[in-house]
Amino acid sequence: MQNDSAHQKGWQIFEVVVGIPFLAGIGLQFVWPIAFPFQRLKLIFVLSGILMVLAGILLVSLTRREFSRHAQPTDPGFSTSRIITTGVFSYSRNPLYLGGFLFLLGIDLGFGITWGLVSLIPALVACRFILILIEEKYLAAKFGDEYLMYKTRVHRWIGRK
Repeated sequence: MQNDSAHQKGWQIFEVVVGIPFLAGIGLQFVWPIAFPFQRLKLIFVLSGILMVLAGILLVSLTRREFSRHAQPTDPGFSTSRIITTGVFSYSRNPLYLGGFLFLLGIDLGFGITWGLVSLIPALVACRFILILIEEKYLAAKFGDEYLMYKTRVHRWIGRK
């Protein structure tokens, strides 16, 4: 890890901050199962889950391509030298995290993992406080008005302002 980065600790990554609650949800589903509600709509949930998994994979792929196109790291433990505002970043300030959450939500819906759905709530909160707010502070300090202007144009999760 480099000193000029948003995160100084190796565990401050999406895979850990969100992955632990997600895996805990899967474990709880085996140990203390909660039946998935709306069983009559199971096919709709499975199909929705598949679409969300595919959308998540597509969004992560497009985001990584945009990072690569601008020669920027995807790991928040490494320094960035520019703000990316093109491609998926013109619609989301956090498309990599959004894609990851869509993927996990799709798995939960597709396989009927009720505890997995529940675990996404603390995972979202942890992602916001442990990852996103720290990254936003880093970017504002490093890029100043350029980043603040970007924040006024694009929502954190999805959409333009």
